[in-house]
Amino acid sequence: MQLVVLGSGTSVFHPRRASAGFWLQTKAGSILLDCSADAPHRMAAENLDWINLDAIWISHLHLDHCAGLAPFLFGIKWAKGSERRLKPLRIFGCHGVAALLKAIDETHHYKLFEQPFAIEIQEIESHDEVTQVDLLPGLMIETISTPHRPESLAIRLTDSDDRTLVYTSDTGYSERIAQFARDADLLILECSFYRDKPTPKHLELADAMRLAQIAEPKELLLTHLYPEWDSINLEHEAATRWSGKTIAAFDGLRLTIERAQTNEAPNKNQSAPR
Repeated sequence: MQLVVLGSGTSVFHPRRASAGFWLQTKAGSILLDCSADAPHRMAAENLDWINLDAIWISHLHLDHCAGLAPFLFGIKWAKGSERRLKPLRIFGCHGVAALLKAIDETHHYKLFEQPFAIEIQEIESHDEVTQVDLLPGLMIETISTPHRPESLAIRLTDSDDRTLVYTSDTGYSERIAQFARDADLLILECSFYRDKPTPKHLELADAMRLAQIAEPKELLLTHLYPEWDSINLEHEAATRWSGKTIAAFDGLRLTIERAQTNEAPNKNQSAPR
């Protein structure tokens, strides 16, 4: 698996952090984890093969996680090369995605669903128990609800080489989520605030470190960072609370996720922030 961080920020505008989006390349295909308004252009900026993207995951319906979905469909409709695409684009994730796209489509007759290729939408109801999703051959996908919005979901992906990635997206503190993420090769965890979080529906650093202690991932990637983190060394602060490896996400970061049964540290190629 290879991961590209497209957006490590939030809904608050930031000169160096786009809102949420992660490109995951697997043997089974490519998946975009959340699609903020920034994500389509960020995929192009990172020279990713977005025309042949296999699937888009939407964790919940806050706009900094889903507002790029309709623009992506509108843009790819007119992009050079899309007429040669034959495979379907699969959109899967939280309840309400289809209604959101339909509502936008009908406002101006965008014809978002009239593409040279099929669009398949699969919605997953919020659930406290782990649920398996059949999406791409050779990739096991599991989901579970998170305490953020009623429809919010976390996702766990395991490839044919037993490499595992967990993406919580936005979440409040929940030990159930930590158990869901147990022993992941890479845990992408939100860490919105340093301390004194204004809402229980997000995490501050102390929350994130407690979850990491329970989940014990091989690597922890902290993301969804509000501007208050600009003046704080996140990795240093995390090291005072958890002995594992913590990486502060930034836009343009690329990670290779190694096989779970090896003891080798993942190869990290940190390109300069854009």
